[in-house]
Amino acid sequence: MIQLRVLVFSAAFGNGHLRAAEAVIEGILIKHPTAEIIHLDFGDFLNQRINTIVKNIYSEIIKYIPKLWGKLYYKTGKVQPRSNSQHFLNQLGRSEFLKYIQVFKPDFIVCTYATVSSILAQLRFEQLLQVPVITVITDYTVHSHWVHQGVDGYVVACTELKESLVSWGIKTQRIHVTGIPVSPKFEEEIDRGDIITKLGLRSDLPTFLVMGGSYGVLKSAKRICKKLADSLIPVQAIVVCGKNKKLYLSLEEVIVQGRNLMIRFEFVDNVEELMSVSDLIITKAGGLTVSEALTKHLPLVIYKPIPGQEEENAHYVQRIGAGCIAGNEKELEQLLNRFLRHPEEIAKMRSKAAVALPGHSTERAVEEMLQLASHLTVLKSSPIFGT
Repeated sequence: MIQLRVLVFSAAFGNGHLRAAEAVIEGILIKHPTAEIIHLDFGDFLNQRINTIVKNIYSEIIKYIPKLWGKLYYKTGKVQPRSNSQHFLNQLGRSEFLKYIQVFKPDFIVCTYATVSSILAQLRFEQLLQVPVITVITDYTVHSHWVHQGVDGYVVACTELKESLVSWGIKTQRIHVTGIPVSPKFEEEIDRGDIITKLGLRSDLPTFLVMGGSYGVLKSAKRICKKLADSLIPVQAIVVCGKNKKLYLSLEEVIVQGRNLMIRFEFVDNVEELMSVSDLIITKAGGLTVSEALTKHLPLVIYKPIPGQEEENAHYVQRIGAGCIAGNEKELEQLLNRFLRHPEEIAKMRSKAAVALPGHSTERAVEEMLQLASHLTVLKSSPIFGT
């Protein structure tokens, strides 16, 4: 039996690209336990000093001047794929990529980051690369940077994205609506009672989950937690602080002085359990966080979404009725009070979340990848473009 070989590219700009890549790897190994899979960070192929600088700049912009990021995002969102700027980006590290691929000889390549997808797609378009390139779009919107005729297959979140890609000239048969791949553990049935007991929560109270994103950019997080801790309407809260050590330490007094139960964590590897016992999540709108919550049928309150792709993700959630957007603390407080007084509204959002995604997104995505790779192997001697 021939061993399957897969190359997966992501990037450490935000956590979503990495989590989507890891989900795909999990899914492939479920179907092919002996598969040889290499997961690479796009940044490792760049000058390390430049890569570090770019990551730091990105982090600082997202934290402190998100409106600037939004302006950049929307300004570049309609740039044509064959523009000079895109041509420049398509040259980054291409010879290093090609050499690595020629040595490893994968059966197909999966990209969860737009820049590396575009570079490899250009090589594919020029017929310098003979390996199928499959791109996973990790948001609920399409930026032009994702678009390239050399991509063999797109894995997307919803039909709206498929329509957007078609409007950019991508052939419909290359686009597969599977949902954004999330770890298969989010699909597993979990005994809610066991997790409630393990966490020391009460089963008779609503549970709100607060998560701030990989860069800790949930503004006013301590004040949000204090509002929940001091709420006159009984509620319990789970707070995931992630890299935000300052927030974690500052919550000590909130927990001690609050009238309501609150538990806090730094890093966690059981988000699926925390989501399973929660009735509502207050969070940012990263594509993977949204997908994980929707997979768990968990309604979202998205607080001050970062302009750009997160803002578009938030609009998608609100449009399908699976959550709400709070633009400031006052709006957030009003929403939380409303949901605590009218839990039936949370139930309505949960029912919308339950039908938002196809389900088993990673399994569906991997099936499409394997089928596409198999099909293109059969047709290896024929041109793929225009098929």
